[in-house]
Amino acid sequence: MNLFILAIMAISLTPRQQALSAIAACEAKGDQVALTACLHEGFDNGLTLNEAKEALSQLYAYTGFPRSLNALGTLQAVLADRETKGLDTTPGREADPLPADYDALKLGTEIQTRLSGHPFHYVFAPQTDYYLKAHLFGDIFARNNLSHADREIVTVSAIACLPGCEPQLKAHVAGALNLGVEEAELRSIPSVLEATAGMEAAERLRGALASVFGESHTPIQTVDFNVWPKGEPNTAYAQYFVGNSYLAPLAGGIANVTFEPGCRNNWHIHHKQVQVLVCVAGRGWYQEWGKPAVELLPGVIIEIPEGVKHWHGAAKDSWFQHLTYHKDVQEGASNEWLECVSDNDYDKL
Repeated sequence: MNLFILAIMAISLTPRQQALSAIAACEAKGDQVALTACLHEGFDNGLTLNEAKEALSQLYAYTGFPRSLNALGTLQAVLADRETKGLDTTPGREADPLPADYDALKLGTEIQTRLSGHPFHYVFAPQTDYYLKAHLFGDIFARNNLSHADREIVTVSAIACLPGCEPQLKAHVAGALNLGVEEAELRSIPSVLEATAGMEAAERLRGALASVFGESHTPIQTVDFNVWPKGEPNTAYAQYFVGNSYLAPLAGGIANVTFEPGCRNNWHIHHKQVQVLVCVAGRGWYQEWGKPAVELLPGVIIEIPEGVKHWHGAAKDSWFQHLTYHKDVQEGASNEWLECVSDNDYDKL
C-alpha cells in the first residue's frame, strides 16, 4: 500500500490533499525517511514543488525552524534525486506579489478572526499577539499558492503529531471548518496520519474531532512499532482471524504477532506441541475453553498446554503484540483451527 494514497478506503481528500497532510505529519515528527517517500509519491500524484515548499516553510510557525529547515533540506535532496532519475516534478505557481500598500496586521487580524470565529486578542503577551496576526496570518497566509483550507489541512496534520498540543489541535480543527475545509475532509485526515505518522497521531486527531463535533470517543491504546516491529499483513492465516493481524518473524523461530484493536484468532488447538506467548505491548485477552478470559498485558507469559482449545487477541480498545514460539514439539505437530470467537462473547469482555 502506498504511504498515503488510500484508494481502498472511503476517504474524501484528493491525492494532492493527502500529500499535503502526509508531508506535514512527517515534518512534525522529524521523520526524514518517511518524508522522502511521501514527497516522491506526492509529486507523482499532483503535488507541485512550490506547494511542497510552501507547506514546509509555513510549518516553522507551528513546529519550529529546526524541523522546517530539515524538511526543506530533504525536499532539496528529493528534487535532486528526481532530476537524476529523469522524473518529472511540476514546479507549480509561485505566490503573487503583495501590493505596495499591503497591511499585514489588518489582513492577518481578519483571517485570524475568521479562523477563530470571533475576534482574538492575546492580551497576556501582546508581542505574540502581533506575531500571530501580522506574520503568521498576515504574511504567511497571504501567500496565495496554497489556499487557506490547504494551510489548515497542513496545520491540523502537523499539530496532531505533537503530543501535549491538544488545545491548539482542537482550535485548528474548528478553524479549519471556518476556513473552508469540509467536514468529510477533516474526518479523512486520521487515515492519512495512521498510514504515515502512526496510530498515536491519528487517535489524537480523532479525539479532537470528537470534541469539536460533540461526539464521544474512546481512545485506542497504541503501541510503538519502533520497539517491536509490526511486520507484514498476516495474509496466510487471515481466514482464521477476525480483524487484521500482522506477522514479524524474529530470530530463533520466534515471531512477533500484532493485533489491531478488536482482532482475535479463532478457537484452535495445538496438537503435539506447547505454544508460548510473551506479551510485549498493548492489551489483549487469552481464553481456554470453559474458563474465564485472562487479561494480557506486557510481561505476562502464557504457556498453552498441548491439546487445549483456546484463543487470543487484542482488546477492543487497544493494539496488542505478543511474541510466540513452540516448545516440546513432537513429530506430527499441527494446529487445528476451529470456529471464530463470537462477537457476543467477545463484547462481554
